[in-house]
Amino acid sequence: MRIGVIGTGRIGAIHANTLSRNREVGSLILTDADPARAQELAHRLGETAAPGVDEIFQWGVDAVVITTTTSAHAELIGRAARSGLPVFCEKPIALDLAGTLEALGEVETAGTVLQMGFQRRFDTGYSGAREAVRSGRLGRLHTVRALTSDQAPPSAAYLPVSGGLYRDTLIHDFDILRWVTGREVVDVYAAGSDAGPAMFREAGDVDTGAALLTLDDGMLATVTATRLHGAGYDVRMELAGELDQIVVGLDDRTPIASTEPTGPPAADKPWTGFLERFGPAYEAELCAFVDVVRGGRPNPCDGREALQALRIAEACEVSRRERRAVGLTEILGGSRPLAG
Repeated sequence: MRIGVIGTGRIGAIHANTLSRNREVGSLILTDADPARAQELAHRLGETAAPGVDEIFQWGVDAVVITTTTSAHAELIGRAARSGLPVFCEKPIALDLAGTLEALGEVETAGTVLQMGFQRRFDTGYSGAREAVRSGRLGRLHTVRALTSDQAPPSAAYLPVSGGLYRDTLIHDFDILRWVTGREVVDVYAAGSDAGPAMFREAGDVDTGAALLTLDDGMLATVTATRLHGAGYDVRMELAGELDQIVVGLDDRTPIASTEPTGPPAADKPWTGFLERFGPAYEAELCAFVDVVRGGRPNPCDGREALQALRIAEACEVSRRERRAVGLTEILGGSRPLAG
């Protein structure tokens, strides 16, 4: 199997390393907007670098992995679909619903595979939570609390193209909430704060956000996120049911300390970022993609899943801006057919 990797930045390099070690992958073709970066990674892995995206398709590959800047995702997904190639793409498909729907339409029309990069679905903690919910161990769920806290903010240059806190960061919490509970969000009420560094206000973004979500069975979920969590990288999910309560992301590296006399001590080595915290999950999702391409398993996270997470993020942005509850029925893409 020959796989083309488009984008060799931080996450692209990690995915290329994973694929290069996979026994089912014979070779890789790497390309990047910075040709020297692709060449350096190819040399280090013993793979081939291509001068541009055109060569990825001209030289012949069996599948494509897209880890470029978000603005290029939708176009590359469409090009791969028209070439009949299965695609793995980092989230999101696009920063807007229209672009997302157009790309999904191309995939549907071509009948190809699009697997999205929501790596938390491959984390053992979240998988365990999903199993606990499905088994009935918790009883009827009544409350879910989810959070994502980044230790340090991204660069000021990234903020204007990130899509904002809800689309860039909390979209992972929206996706995993649906995946773990098996329920759909029906309405949201969101708020955000830009009281931190000026670069967030200048980008029209917020550094901290929160949302209350109501799910289709009446369950309530709260999600919060911040870019300014100096204690360390913190990603957790608490699920409370009528019979039991569990938590994902609580271990000896969780950056939290108890004020109780008998509580656990602060972590000696708190998590510093998502690549460290979710390293095994990133590897597992790429191995799953190889299995999908080989026909060994169904797609574990197709484009429609990314669409639903984006719709929730869009609803939160509307709610934050207009200071009101927003129903998901107000957001484009809920019932629109994907293929024209």
